[in-house]
Amino acid sequence: MIEVMIVEDDPMVRDINSRFLKRVEGFNLYKAVGNLTEAKKFIMVKKPDLILLDVFLPNENGIDFLKWLRSEEISIDVILITADKTIERVQEAFRYGAIDYLIKPFDFERFKEALIQFKERYYEFKKVDEIEQSELDKLILNATVVQRDEGLAKGFNKYTYKSIWKEIERGDNEYFTAEELSEKIKVARVTVRRYLEYMEKEGQLEKLVEYGKVGRPQHKFRRL
Repeated sequence: MIEVMIVEDDPMVRDINSRFLKRVEGFNLYKAVGNLTEAKKFIMVKKPDLILLDVFLPNENGIDFLKWLRSEEISIDVILITADKTIERVQEAFRYGAIDYLIKPFDFERFKEALIQFKERYYEFKKVDEIEQSELDKLILNATVVQRDEGLAKGFNKYTYKSIWKEIERGDNEYFTAEELSEKIKVARVTVRRYLEYMEKEGQLEKLVEYGKVGRPQHKFRRL
């Protein structure tokens, strides 16, 4: 399990983020704290793999904490969670090694996407001593996945699209059903079916319709 610390001074937001975390497979909440002093104390006891870090804290600043981690050469990945939308703050966060930046308010799908991307890199980097450019591009650039809302039809969410497509890419390129995919990614079957139909129209998938003796025909999909 990937151990996670949440640093957030608002108890309600801290609770929401903790509950969000529990819904994403493969992660465990190590500690949820309200200030940087507590965060430093628990880091010295046990170092988590990932910190979900707020920027605006009473008399404290999350970016300063990020700088402290780097100056002390403490190897912990950090995702910033903040209401600060300024380009200056975003650039500063990435310069000091933040791996993602979530702007409040955000939905669960965006939260989940950030964690899934982290998990993929985390385990891939643990498996190898060296990595090829093509594999690195998949982990960092997500080059084969939709990256913009304007590229999708109205009513479709890019993060849901990406989650479904990533699971399809993980498969062995055999035919699958919306029901099978729904079970794997824990998204409603009806929603998965809509996205698969959309991907088929885009030319990303091919669809096979199997007619049985009774009941409705079964729709199966495969990546092209």
